[in-house]
Amino acid sequence: RKELEVQLHRAAAAASPSHGAPEDTPETSTRHDDDRLLGGLLSPAFDEHSCRSRYTSSLYRRRSPFRPSTYLVERLRRYEARHKRCGPGSALFQEAVEHLRSGRNAARSECQYVVWTPFNGLGNRMLALASTFLYALLTDRVLLVHAPPEFDGLFCEPFPGSSWTLPADFLITDFDGVFTMWSPTSYKNMRQAGTISNATAEQSLPAYVFLDLIQSFTDAAFCDDDQQVLAKFNWMVIKSDVYFAAMLFLMPAYERELTQLFPEKEAVFHHLARYLFHPSNDVWGIVHRFYEAYLSRADELVGLQVRVFPEMPIPFDNMYEQIIRCSEQEGLLPKLGQTVVVTAANGSSVVAPSTKLTSILVTSLFPDYYDRIRGVYHARPTETGEYVAVHQPSHEREQRTEARGHNQRALAEIYLLSFCDRVVTSAVSTFGYIAHGLAGVRPWVLLRPPSPVARAEPACVRSETVEPCLQALPRRMCGAAEGSDIGALVPHIRHCEDVQKGVKLFS
Repeated sequence: RKELEVQLHRAAAAASPSHGAPEDTPETSTRHDDDRLLGGLLSPAFDEHSCRSRYTSSLYRRRSPFRPSTYLVERLRRYEARHKRCGPGSALFQEAVEHLRSGRNAARSECQYVVWTPFNGLGNRMLALASTFLYALLTDRVLLVHAPPEFDGLFCEPFPGSSWTLPADFLITDFDGVFTMWSPTSYKNMRQAGTISNATAEQSLPAYVFLDLIQSFTDAAFCDDDQQVLAKFNWMVIKSDVYFAAMLFLMPAYERELTQLFPEKEAVFHHLARYLFHPSNDVWGIVHRFYEAYLSRADELVGLQVRVFPEMPIPFDNMYEQIIRCSEQEGLLPKLGQTVVVTAANGSSVVAPSTKLTSILVTSLFPDYYDRIRGVYHARPTETGEYVAVHQPSHEREQRTEARGHNQRALAEIYLLSFCDRVVTSAVSTFGYIAHGLAGVRPWVLLRPPSPVARAEPACVRSETVEPCLQALPRRMCGAAEGSDIGALVPHIRHCEDVQKGVKLFS
């Protein structure tokens, strides 16, 4: 436990401004990705010191198996130019705000906006934000972010020359109170009331439209007809906690564009996340210092993410037993064995020296799994005589999305997990989705048992794709008969391993 406290102390010290850019390059990078711009995904237009993670995080992660298409790179540069022209502080933005203030929609404007407002935990937020950005790309809108205090300071600005954050004096302030399922500006509510249709003139529409895309998909607007109406609004607000990007791949209106953007559909989130999400210098300090102190010298990094949800309170012994079965089934953790003894030149018997260092990174709200696994490897040697080190950055015991410090530590651990060569994640965990999506690796997923005291069979499965799971499907899907299996409509969308009713993208 003392070692764990030291780990926490060193990692937390990283938030200090005294840690400068010279420390940000990993000591060893022979097995890592040295492609600074990620195949053109990132713009070279940023000041490196203002966001140290943007151009250095690839040095901590193995080379991506996916390369962005030239068309995606081109579209991102075009988007950045539009964001700079239309973003906060520009004359066009001020003009658009005045139209919003009038209470009525203006005729089609040069700049149209989609405002993302957060809902639920950090993993859910990152999935929904990436989806909203993809929607902005497809519809030529400018993405703006409503950042409440607990979300502020987590990420660097992703677009050069402008901000994605709504100004503090923006016209709408009470996002939680205004944007609910009962909102009169909800697309679903306006559609059901008959106040909008394809025939409605742009100037007759309200000043903005609200798309409620939380898990129940209240406003499932994934029909081409819906999109024609929504395109008339210059201002749109989206609230979501799911990876609704997967649904865009079922829409004929976007099929051609998406195929050009993402020839490898398995890499959609991987590219979007590496483009958008760059930890702030405070968060990157935690990542960098912990990595250098505990992970940098490992020959192999194995990440183990354990999440036990309140609605499925699996006892510790049951969960630990499942982890061990998964490891034995898939050969994930080093096997324990007898001490390897060799004969020295003088004829004496000595323990064979370790030739390999495997570091196991445990991320969990609780310290129990770290304590048990560390105790096992501390007490017994492995079959091959390799050295095994076990580390856990923090154990907060409960999720506190409303606390900025909690979110900073969670984001740091997501990034540390994404540096691992092999990743084991818990079923249904968006934290795990983000980590393996950033890494570009297919994880082993610890499946949910039928009940908290039942045995999961099998203990885990290897995911067939890097993509996150869209856990909750919309209640209606255009072009499909009622009751159709959405996971069987097209070859590149199938059901998830961890949520049978959910779907995910496949290459």
